Amino acid sequence: MPRGKLETIQDCEDFVRGCLFMGTGGGGGVEWGMGMLTKALKDGIALEWVDIADIPDDVWTVTPYGMGSIAPASQETLDEIERVGLEDKFGDRSMEEAVKELEKYLGKPIGCLVAAELGAGNTPAPLVTGARLGIPVVDGDYAGRAIPDEMQGTPYLFGKNSWPFASVDRWGNVAIVTYTVNPHMLERIGKMLAVAAYGNTTMAATPLPATEMKEIFIPGTLTRCLELGRSMRRAGERGEDPIDAAVSFMGGWRLFEGVVTGKDWEDRGGYMFGTIHIAGAGAYEGHTLDVWFKNENHVSWLDGKPWICSPDLVTLAYRDSGDGTSNAKIKEGDQVVAVGMKGLEAFRTEFGLNEAAGPRYFGFDIDYVPIEVLMER
Repeated sequence: MPRGKLETIQDCEDFVRGCLFMGTGGGGGVEWGMGMLTKALKDGIALEWVDIADIPDDVWTVTPYGMGSIAPASQETLDEIERVGLEDKFGDRSMEEAVKELEKYLGKPIGCLVAAELGAGNTPAPLVTGARLGIPVVDGDYAGRAIPDEMQGTPYLFGKNSWPFASVDRWGNVAIVTYTVNPHMLERIGKMLAVAAYGNTTMAATPLPATEMKEIFIPGTLTRCLELGRSMRRAGERGEDPIDAAVSFMGGWRLFEGVVTGKDWEDRGGYMFGTIHIAGAGAYEGHTLDVWFKNENHVSWLDGKPWICSPDLVTLAYRDSGDGTSNAKIKEGDQVVAVGMKGLEAFRTEFGLNEAAGPRYFGFDIDYVPIEVLMER
């Protein structure tokens, strides 16, 4: 029996809203996610996910996801795409082709799809892909948030190989990578394929027997995103603050409120890097918050001093609507609220912090302090 279903446009909007909030600035765009979901509904496709207990132990599982920068394409890039004569062959359905290509290479039927992360585009995408291919999608993911690298996922943390993998971009280019020497090279090769495709590609990776998938899986997160989005919408309908509803639902903290005064960013190596600068307003007037991102938010400074860092989550939400922001779209003058949430305990180990998800992994000489400790100060 399905554990969760998206039966209406409202369901889809609630789901994407919850995924966006967990995306911490990345995780794919709302337009992409909603476009895939609404078209699937119109095509009569059942959008549903199943409980992990419903996945037989003897099936093979695969993780499909988008790979590349969240930065908008420059006019120079658009001109070059036109110059070399590329035409969009697969559109939003290249992920299906990636799964089929990996299945063909493996020579084994794929019996389950697992989302790599939570985000407004990168969670709907595997859900729709599974629905269109007739492959069950399990209720959960490998990160509990949106992430920029292979290293912030539980397969890396627990020593599972994510190769071989298939890459298919919207232009129709297909690549099968049979082996990489380590996960860092898998990430780099995947990003270079995305760069070659002028920004993004879709991949199918992490082929694991279901028994191994179940050892490293974060259960219930798809249902949680749907319920989060619903709680935010219903709060707004009651005249209450959707952000307060999200904080309460997730057991998080309202960290800061203010106005974006600037955003420094660059598109480099298949990632969007940058820092968002926020001047405090209301109770936070006279204070500043700076948030560094690598696609997603990972390091913050309050009044110039290190503050909340990954693996804990910092989401910036628009003050009026409560919707999470996208680092590709957030701009000077936006009024935002920063919300903090506790990250996965598994990434708080020495290895998890230094080699996978902590500030030093991202190149900052900062000692990680758990968010719940900082909130008690």
